[in-house]
This record gives sequence, C-alpha cells and structure tokens, in this order.
Amino acid sequence: MQLITPAPWSSYELIDSGDFYKLERFGDFVLARPEPQAIWDKSLSDDEWERRAHAIFRRDRQSPERGDWQTTPDMRDPWFVTFQQSGLNLKFKLALTTFKHVGLFPEQADNWAYLHRAIQSMDTERPKVLNLFAYTGGASLAARQAGADVTHVDAVKPIISWARENMDHSELDNIRWVVDDAVKFVRREGRRGNRYNGIILDPPAYGRGPDGEKWVLEEHLNDLLKACADLLDRDNFFFIINLYSLGFSSLILDNLMRQTFGEVPNAEWGELFMDDTYQKRLPLGVFYRFASVPLSAGVTAGLD
Repeated sequence: MQLITPAPWSSYELIDSGDFYKLERFGDFVLARPEPQAIWDKSLSDDEWERRAHAIFRRDRQSPERGDWQTTPDMRDPWFVTFQQSGLNLKFKLALTTFKHVGLFPEQADNWAYLHRAIQSMDTERPKVLNLFAYTGGASLAARQAGADVTHVDAVKPIISWARENMDHSELDNIRWVVDDAVKFVRREGRRGNRYNGIILDPPAYGRGPDGEKWVLEEHLNDLLKACADLLDRDNFFFIINLYSLGFSSLILDNLMRQTFGEVPNAEWGELFMDDTYQKRLPLGVFYRFASVPLSAGVTAGLD
C-alpha cells in the first residue's frame, strides 16, 4: 500500500485544512470550500481564512450537496489555470459551481503523469484510451497530449461541453466525446469486440445517467470492473481507478481488483493525498493502477 501525493505545481496550493473545510489557491484566486475528511482544527484563524479567500462556499441548509459562493469583487468566474510538468502542458477553465466543485481535482495530477508515462512507453503507435466518468477531461487531455486516441465518456452533456473547451484551450483535438451511461457504454463496447490499451475510471459515489440510470458505487462497481476487464488489451495496457467516497477503504478496492484482474503486473494501490502548508495530510481518494511495463511512481510518503 502506498500514500502518493502529486509533485508541487505552480497553479495549485492547499494552504490550510480543518473544521471540515479546505483553503486552496487555484491560480490567482483562493477558495474556501467544504471537505468532509478535514475533521481536525484549522491552523489559521477564521479571520485569516476570511481575509485570504476570494470565494467561500456556503452550504444550502435545505440540501447536503448544493450551496452558494460568497465572493469578493475581484473574483473572476470563470478563470484559467495551467498544468506544466511531467511532459504535459494543459490549460483548464475553472468555474464556481453550486456543487462546490470548480472543474478540477488537483490530486489527480499524479495519475495524469502516470498515464502519460504509460502511453509513451507502449509499443503501439496510437494507443486507444477510454476515460469513464471523465468529467471536465483532465485525464483525457493528458492521454491525448501523450499521443493516444481518446474516448471520453460522461453522462452530463454540459460537462462534456466544458471538457471540449479545455481541449481547445490546451490546443488539442480529435477526442471522441460520448454522452452516455458508463455501464451501458462499456457493455456495448464489449459486445462489439472493441479493445482499449488504457482504461481510466473515477466514478462518483452516486450519480444519474442521461436517461435517469441510477449509479450507486457499492452496488455497481463490481459489475463495471468485470465489464472493463473484457475491454482491456492483453499485451499493451494500463488501468487506473480512483475513488473518492467516505469510508471506502483501499483494501476494498484491492480485493475487487485482484478478484477481477488476477495477478496483474506492476500494480500500485493506496491513497492519494495533499499536504497543506502546515504539514497536515488531507486524504483525497483511494487508487489502484497497473501497467504492462514498469513505471516509476510519483512522490511517495512512508506510512509512519
């Protein structure tokens, strides 16, 4: 089991965390938003958080998910950040949404670097990569920039449009966009006999497909993994799955993956985390990944 954090990048900083919130800098702007795993105390005072933040997310008392942003006059919405490392040069549009998200999950930067190395190492001229629950396309852009043919699947059409904008801003092209339920798409690809060199999954805890299909992580993940196993190329391959769901242990994911794929080569699994500037480690998901060739790991922390 590993604890992995992305290499520092100039457009993002986790400043502080605690009292179920996190204080982050995305480019030129500092945001305060809920973080259910930050159960410890803040290191900075509430007044300091208020002074630094350009935008603070306030939950709607009638909804556990939705809310509104309290912003300063100089807060821009949308705005842009860049990611320039690990052989990648990407540009993302960020925006303040009613679900607290901004269109980017910075902890995924290590997975972007991993899939870039995997694609570059393949003995295949144009590897085929499938990105499921692909959101605004960070992994899709990284895979495309590495030289892959990318199929990007998400159930929400406006999110697909956002991802397409990110592709344009990153000066990329020819990503295949699919608005569909991930489970249905994978099963259909299996019946067609299609295969992919790389598969990426970052499923939510709960969700709805474009036709109202219900997704519940604990109920559907096992079957989805089995269907994905049928799509993965047998010779040149990589697989990445990331889960962010409270109480979902990396041991559960390890059991699922070993049962589905058997003894895979070069497996890595554990937790992704971010250090805030006061050395508090904020867990941000469990992951499992493997590839047909050895790939150097990201920044790994010991289990001390």
